[in-house]
Amino acid sequence: MSGPEIKTYPDREMMALSLADRIAGQLRQTLAAVGPASLCVPGGSTPAPMFRSLSDLPLDWDKVTVFLNDERWVDGDHPRSNSAMLRKTLLNGPAAAAHYLDLYTGADTPDEAAPGLTEQIKPHLPITVLVLGMGDDMHTASLFPNAPGLEQLLSSDAPAVMAAGGGAEPRITLTAPALQSALHTHVIITGAQKRAALDAAIGADPKDAPIAAFLRDAMVHYAD
Repeated sequence: MSGPEIKTYPDREMMALSLADRIAGQLRQTLAAVGPASLCVPGGSTPAPMFRSLSDLPLDWDKVTVFLNDERWVDGDHPRSNSAMLRKTLLNGPAAAAHYLDLYTGADTPDEAAPGLTEQIKPHLPITVLVLGMGDDMHTASLFPNAPGLEQLLSSDAPAVMAAGGGAEPRITLTAPALQSALHTHVIITGAQKRAALDAAIGADPKDAPIAAFLRDAMVHYAD
């Protein structure tokens, strides 16, 4: 398998600005050609500067639906909530007009919430722009290497949203077929350790390196 396109930046600020501009352009293209667009993004600290840049860019945000790749099953005010980070970084300024589809529903468990979330996500597939992060262990979204249930999450007939294991808290995640539907896929990584992990993931079995399931058509954005 050929590897993904890897774009290396001189610093993280340049990466944040450039990727934000690229994503805005891809959303504008879809908005102009076919109407409403969707943007699916990761949690974590790495994409936060890019989200701040993107939130200020002009486009028809009221026609964009934003949702996370995955979420820990914690309240939106919890310090480990991905939604909390997203509200602070992306969903303000012009981007506050976007429709936000929160993966945390308040149900007792992610298993209870997953079928309803699948129905909510379906109208926004294929994803217009997907941004993925990656852990040092080559996980992405809540798809963790060799975790219980990973095979089902990677299955081509998986529902769009499922509960996931492998983290400290229960989690909800988009599954491989939902994520692979994206028209444009970007992977954002920083630091030499993650770059080495990415190199190891290229061509690997997704059960061992889940990010490998999404690299073929992705553009990887890297800064040290």
